[in-house]
Amino acid sequence: MKTGLVLEGGALRAIFSSGVCDGLLEGGIMTDYFIGVSAGAAYGVSYLSRQPRRNLEVVTRFAPDRRYMGMRNLADKKNQSYFGLEFSYQTIPNELVPFDYDAFQAYPGKAEAVVTNLNTGGADYLEIPRQDRESLVLQATCAMPLMFPIYHINGQPYLDGGVGDAIPWRRALEQGCDRVLVVLTRPREYRRRPDKLLPLVRKKYREYPNFVAAMEQRAQVYNQDREELFRAEREGRLLVIAPRSTLGVSRTERNTEKLRLLWAAGYQDAVDRLEEIQDFFSR
Repeated sequence: MKTGLVLEGGALRAIFSSGVCDGLLEGGIMTDYFIGVSAGAAYGVSYLSRQPRRNLEVVTRFAPDRRYMGMRNLADKKNQSYFGLEFSYQTIPNELVPFDYDAFQAYPGKAEAVVTNLNTGGADYLEIPRQDRESLVLQATCAMPLMFPIYHINGQPYLDGGVGDAIPWRRALEQGCDRVLVVLTRPREYRRRPDKLLPLVRKKYREYPNFVAAMEQRAQVYNQDREELFRAEREGRLLVIAPRSTLGVSRTERNTEKLRLLWAAGYQDAVDRLEEIQDFFSR
């Protein structure tokens, strides 16, 4: 029996998923395979390194900090991102809230992050390096269009994995998982709408027509994928945890109390469903 964990992205809304993961850790649940998208990957590695509440500490300490995120970072030609890249992906994990690279190294399973290939418009699945103190793959999977620079890895241009495969549950099944837990960052009734910034996307990424096409179809593909995900759940192939409400938390939320409450909602969901999850994984 091979178990898998899939974490959707959503920037700071992914603190809900961190709450779920912290509940799983407390219950002694560690899956054999992990795949995350965007912040789902960036936050998810703290689950694999067995560091409960680490992400909660990061967001409650630094979400209000302009070094962490803010328009000044985006205007900085050396940064070109709404998030302070060096501060977020190097200073915090290597100095301020240390990430346990050795514990992550010891995780015996496979850990992947989704990135979107600008040349194809589709998803690529990159293994997350265990000792990368610059977090390059994690930066690439989090690279929201218009808010991050393009990342080049293995000669390919990449941005946010949420464009190519927002909820990679099929990838987990393809990797041989018999039981998969999927954690969403939007309520079950949520429907994505077309991006209002599509005109800017078409202009900025015009040299990547396949990526532009993927952005144009993103809402439709995402909504259809969720329908198929819930159908697979009804068939017993997956277990899905989704927030009842996002509590008004935005992708770039600075209100630490709202972030703490959303984390707590995820944590409580995992605790309340712990026996169900254990039973699902042991069938």
